[in-house]
Amino acid sequence: MSITPRENRLMMYRQEIPEYIPSMFEQSQVGISEELLTPPSAPNGLIVTALGVEYVGSKDLMNGAMPTPGKILLDDITKWRDVIKRPDTSGRDWEGYYKKQTKDFDREKYVVYIGGGGDYFLTLISFMGFENAMFALYEEPEEVKALLEYVSDFYIEVMKQQLYYVKPDVYGIMDDDAAYRAPFISLEMYREFFKPLHKRHADLALENGCYLDRHDCGKCEQFIEDWLEMGISSWNPAQVTNDLKGIKKKYGRRLIISGGWDSQGEMSKPDVDRNLLRDALVEYVDTFAPGGGFVFSAMMVGNTNDPVYVQKREFVKDFYFDYVKNWYKTHK
Repeated sequence: MSITPRENRLMMYRQEIPEYIPSMFEQSQVGISEELLTPPSAPNGLIVTALGVEYVGSKDLMNGAMPTPGKILLDDITKWRDVIKRPDTSGRDWEGYYKKQTKDFDREKYVVYIGGGGDYFLTLISFMGFENAMFALYEEPEEVKALLEYVSDFYIEVMKQQLYYVKPDVYGIMDDDAAYRAPFISLEMYREFFKPLHKRHADLALENGCYLDRHDCGKCEQFIEDWLEMGISSWNPAQVTNDLKGIKKKYGRRLIISGGWDSQGEMSKPDVDRNLLRDALVEYVDTFAPGGGFVFSAMMVGNTNDPVYVQKREFVKDFYFDYVKNWYKTHK
């Protein structure tokens, strides 16, 4: 009898080769939402966070939440104490909030995943806008650190409640600190401002028996050694502007590549030729599957209501079950 999706995925986190390759087409994880933290999506219009930031979604970006354009909450970093206020959570029913979301979890079948914590670079950007935030990092570094430590105390408070009531298997640290072709900040700046805060989350998760996943878009490979040092096991979406082949060769199963597909290239467009798409998918899998540490993540980009998009997504799904899932059994 085949093992559960949970055990299969946990084998990867234990740096073993799983029985089969996980993918987005077959559920292996369950998770929660958290209204106090940065929203991952905003499909129903405006969202105002607990820290006062306005977010909106766009169908063109698959409803991913973005700070409302032109809406600056904090224009002077030295005035942050007057503007940024942590919410009063003293009366919050933490147990009830999480119990409602987790009551139907099948913990024997699925990994429990908590994502979205520790987005300090993005939080600073959401408060100030990109340009103001970058100026503040250079001109008022101590004020930036004071603000982020204040925010961190709040984020850690939420995390402690999540760990206690949800008891996740995997904790995700999410912070997009790189553009598609280059990081936004130097390695030295990352280590000075953001790594200590990410490490707070990492240490607390590890102390509570969690594995660590890191979400970081763009060309962020310069941070990998620091991630591994703090205990990161998995990276998504591992975009192709990074030297993924070199990373795979260097780190092997130490760093799960949960991604690695060119989601912005020709092969991800709905009108791509199916034969070309299949060849690209074979190359993708045959490159990153060997040795384990790989999650199949070939996404099509487009309007989810477009019949052409739906057909191509079904094609990729069929390819997963026909070629990918049992790759470790068929490629020995």
